[in-house]
Amino acid sequence: MSRVVRRPRSAVRRPVTVSVVAVLVLAVGYLVAAAVVPFAPASASTTTYSAPTSSVPDLTFPGYGATAVEATDFPESLRTSGDTKPRSIASISKVVTALVVLDAKPLEQGESGPTITFSPGMQALYAKYLAVNGEVAPMPAGLRLSEYQTLQVMLMKSANNYAGALALWAFGSMDAYRSAADTWLDEHGLDHTTIHEPTGLDAGNTSTATDLVTLGQLALADPVVKEVVGTKQVTVPGAGEIENSNKLLGLDGVEGIKTGTLDEAGACLLFAATYERGGRQVTVVGAMLGGVDHESLDDDVQRLLRSVADNFQVVTLTHAGQTFGTFSTPWQDEADAVSGRAAEVLVWGRTTVSASTHLDRITLGTKGERVGRVRFTITDHDAVTVPLVLERSIDDPGVWWRWTNPFQGA
Repeated sequence: MSRVVRRPRSAVRRPVTVSVVAVLVLAVGYLVAAAVVPFAPASASTTTYSAPTSSVPDLTFPGYGATAVEATDFPESLRTSGDTKPRSIASISKVVTALVVLDAKPLEQGESGPTITFSPGMQALYAKYLAVNGEVAPMPAGLRLSEYQTLQVMLMKSANNYAGALALWAFGSMDAYRSAADTWLDEHGLDHTTIHEPTGLDAGNTSTATDLVTLGQLALADPVVKEVVGTKQVTVPGAGEIENSNKLLGLDGVEGIKTGTLDEAGACLLFAATYERGGRQVTVVGAMLGGVDHESLDDDVQRLLRSVADNFQVVTLTHAGQTFGTFSTPWQDEADAVSGRAAEVLVWGRTTVSASTHLDRITLGTKGERVGRVRFTITDHDAVTVPLVLERSIDDPGVWWRWTNPFQGA
């Protein structure tokens, strides 16, 4: 009779237990792995930027002589009309005289400067310039004025004898003044400007309209000259009541700077006007040469200035919250990358704008978190960069999604 061998129950259950444990370990391992595996970055796509448009400038130029005009800090705004050859500039020459003298005898704003005692040689200039119908101002014997007061009489009244006296006081002779003026013009790149003497009565004092725009900008950059040419009226002891020869001063934003009149030059004006555009101050500088008379020339200057001012435009690059891209996740969540702030620029005339968008690599994120940038390139303007932020949060989808969509986001 055969003998039945019975194995212990524990020996039978052991393989089953091991299998169950193995399955449980695998299951737990899967759940843990699925729950903690990191997601790959969300896919990102950029949107097409619709660039703003701007108009073509249409300026109102006169039909005579030579004219140039430019908005300071807007080099693309330089526009010209008429001939480009050097022309006689008459008393606009005195702006050069003022800047050359101040280069040698500088003044700070608010200072009167040294006292000038007018010598007999200086006083003799009154009769000399009066004999050729030049503008003069009284210069009685023994008169003593400050450098600042002398500049006032020269620039505001356009007194030739005071221009000559300043040149003699600063440099000792007309030849020395001429040499100093040549050096100053060279240093400032005014290659098409020639100055023979300080008053402008010599028709050989010539310049181009574009050179004069640069001269006007240099003059306004000097606070002393800017203050003097912007003064309507002042009383100077010995010289009397001095009125500014620029009749446009204070009209249509005009703040200076110098008239000029000579048979060979016609009526001339170097002018500047300031306007508020786009929350900032903008200055327009221009020169108009060869007019028939100052009354008609002033009308033409006003028309030109209005047309220049009308061509300033505020261009909106982006509104706050404007979409420049979208992030998409495997769990069907989406969030836009939007501009964190509005951005606009003040431009003049026709302007081209383009945008380049960069999106960071992100997986999750909170609303308002920075996730990239957009860089705007603007014609004749510094580039502008605006941060991009998440319009809404991208949250973790949770363990249940991870378990039911194993490793889909990895």
